[in-house]
Amino acid sequence: MDINRNNLDDSTELRARSNWNEIKGQAKQKWGQLTDDDLTYDEGRQDEWFGRLQEKTGETIDDIKGWFRRTF
Repeated sequence: MDINRNNLDDSTELRARSNWNEIKGQAKQKWGQLTDDDLTYDEGRQDEWFGRLQEKTGETIDDIKGWFRRTF
């Protein structure tokens, strides 16, 4: 199920929240230009968050979402 309509399975999203510090570290390793502020996620603002990540990394939103899916 995808209650937030963010193209991430809800079970994946819940699992990610429990491992968020680890995932943030992996994202910073992959995209060295990301900061803690860039990776701060505000509930209900997924589109803006992915847009910020896209601007900072130069990756497409689909590629970023795919990386998060594989990382979880």
